[in-house]
Amino acid sequence: MQVNCILTGVGGQGTVLAAQLIAGAAMRRGIPVRTAETIGMAQRGGHVVSHVRLGGAYSPLVPRASADLLIGFEPAEAVRCYPYLKQGGAVVVAAKAVKPVSASLGGVDYTAADMIAFLSERAGNVVVVDGDAVCKEAGSPKVLNMALLGAACETGLLGLSLQDIQNAFEARLRPALHEMNRRALFAGARAVR
Repeated sequence: MQVNCILTGVGGQGTVLAAQLIAGAAMRRGIPVRTAETIGMAQRGGHVVSHVRLGGAYSPLVPRASADLLIGFEPAEAVRCYPYLKQGGAVVVAAKAVKPVSASLGGVDYTAADMIAFLSERAGNVVVVDGDAVCKEAGSPKVLNMALLGAACETGLLGLSLQDIQNAFEARLRPALHEMNRRALFAGARAVR
């Protein structure tokens, strides 16, 4: 099994941690994995892209038009990374726009609905997650990454289960954060169903 995944968002949304959890879950199952990140203008507020390749890839970077799954923490960032998605690939995207610093400084105006419409017209298989609702249900605004991972697992394209991701975050995060992240993970999966 080989799975190419791109995760993209704005710095501070937990994109890099989500990629590390996918990699950790894969390693725990004995699946070879390679990762790489590109982080924009600043850690908080800049463009972030993580490449995750499960199953025998030689390079950590996902080639254009070969991602099985694009996980967009921010709709415009998902559009920016759309060229990585392969024909028949799927997009899991948060419903809320969070403008990166570059867009704010450049005076660029857009709505999440416009970006999601662009993705839906081109990708076909698009799952939109109401991150605000899931975060409210989980009890924290900081668990969007878990909600999107839950939705990604539920698509079946990631090749990992919800339990795999839960095991990965329980090995990495302090115990006080486990229940909140578990609620977000499973709420994200329910958003797909």
